[in-house]
Amino acid sequence: MLLPVICWFIRDSPKVKDLNGKHILITGCDSRFGHSLAQQLARKGFCVIAACLTEKGSQELITHKSLSLRTVILDLTDSRSINNVVAFVKAETEGQGKFGLVNNAGRATPVAPTDWMQIEDSHTILDVNLMGLIEIILKLLSLLKKAKGRVINIASVMGHMAFLGGGYCLSKWGVEAFSDILWRDMQHFGVEVSIIEPGFFKTGVTSLEVIEKDLLKLWNRLSSEVREYYGDKYFVKYIRAQRLSMKRLCDSDFSKVITCIEHALIAEYPSYTAGLDAKLFWLSLSYAPTLVSDTGFTLLHLVRKQPTEFQLTFNIKDTRTKTRVVHSSIQQHPPDNSAIMYQSKDDMQVI
Repeated sequence: MLLPVICWFIRDSPKVKDLNGKHILITGCDSRFGHSLAQQLARKGFCVIAACLTEKGSQELITHKSLSLRTVILDLTDSRSINNVVAFVKAETEGQGKFGLVNNAGRATPVAPTDWMQIEDSHTILDVNLMGLIEIILKLLSLLKKAKGRVINIASVMGHMAFLGGGYCLSKWGVEAFSDILWRDMQHFGVEVSIIEPGFFKTGVTSLEVIEKDLLKLWNRLSSEVREYYGDKYFVKYIRAQRLSMKRLCDSDFSKVITCIEHALIAEYPSYTAGLDAKLFWLSLSYAPTLVSDTGFTLLHLVRKQPTEFQLTFNIKDTRTKTRVVHSSIQQHPPDNSAIMYQSKDDMQVI
């Protein structure tokens, strides 16, 4: 038992030398992982180029007044924006090459049952999480090869276990596959490629407000036939399950992921899965036989259902007859003082 620990420690200890002043580009620095990572690496002597989607995110980073931190606006769905960032990076590095690229930018929503989706919903996620990631890597490879640098791609445990409808799991499986291919192709040039696979953390990706807003938009967009097939109770249960999952699974300690990313930049032999849920549950489940993994999801579903029953009330207002009918259903989840209000058939809000 002790031997594997010793071997891991020996392999984990060697670090790359002379990193002070090395240039790192980080995408998705508007908040959380990217925002914190940019500040931390700048404090440790890296020359950080923090790419933000919005001017607001950029301004918040600029207020820290670090001489080793620069910001730039990046929209991964726009090739012109990517080209502008590549030109900016080339000017900043002055022909020295770029030591690190951290692909942190991404989005998760919309997340919903598959037949609630349209093809544009998948493009919304894939264009950022996968296609944008691939494009910016391809356009920066010459600089990375010149510096024998590092590429760190933020994937997810959902790149091992796909159980959410929508483009998120698809994109993260794609990131895993592309990273494996890139790693093999770049070995000849001394470029290291690492994948960080976080579990569930409290970030913009797991924001209940965003998830529920998109769910309502998708539900209201459904045909009456599909909506009738699922029924109002299904929608209520789906939102309850999302709320309970996010509240129970999401970790607020971002340092677990940031430490992994930083180590991937400086370690000789980086390899990571971030978060206890990722290490102890999702990763193990992904390697298990299908029967075992299906049973695991069933158990997870049962954990969501609490023995305490309560009355969930939602109001349906028929704007045509100007009457209000109150419906109640028993759900096996603890109450959180919220309900579903239907303003009309085509306008529903969570309150």
